[in-house]
Amino acid sequence: MFNQVLIAEDQQSTNFWVQQTLKDMEITNVKYAYYCDDALLRLKNGMRDGTPYDLLITDLSFVDDGREQKLSDGAELIRAARDQQPDLKVLVFSAEPSAAVVNGLFQELAIDGYVHKGRTDTLDLKTALESIHRGRKYIPAAFLQTVRNKNVFKFSNYDIAIIGQLARGTFQKKIPDYLEEKGMKPTSLSSIEKRLNQIKESLGFTKNEQLIAYCKDRKII
Repeated sequence: MFNQVLIAEDQQSTNFWVQQTLKDMEITNVKYAYYCDDALLRLKNGMRDGTPYDLLITDLSFVDDGREQKLSDGAELIRAARDQQPDLKVLVFSAEPSAAVVNGLFQELAIDGYVHKGRTDTLDLKTALESIHRGRKYIPAAFLQTVRNKNVFKFSNYDIAIIGQLARGTFQKKIPDYLEEKGMKPTSLSSIEKRLNQIKESLGFTKNEQLIAYCKDRKII
């Protein structure tokens, strides 16, 4: 199992509980930090002293209590940590409910696992630790279907035309004119808005910007 683990979590009770869970799994060399800057400093010191951490367990949201910080959240910490130690394993332990955000963590930050704070988080945390230790990614079942949906979603020419216009900066209310010019139906603004909402819901997005970025990344537009 892991030799040395660092926990970045600003809630004392959660921090203690995660430490206890690790202890139950006979992972005893555990350090913690309540601030992202302090967590990064511990990682740097570990590298300097020749005792690097094997795993970083971090929340995403950290409460601003007035102390000046360079790193304000878990995502920034992960980026900075990987700059210092590219092979560092990262497990995110958070209450973030958006599957789109979670998928982004895997795609953009290459995290090794995500555990959602909730009713089954003790079991999920143990399962995630075992999976990561064996070299496997851990994606919670609740988010797995959304990730699969993103891989199989089929965009029609109509969908691509709408999203393509948004990506070019066309105001949504002007898209009906474009569709009419191209002979594509339906052309009403309400139909366009309805279709965009359907696509975003299927992919777990809440904003047009997320949908545009997704389509650009996959060269759909």
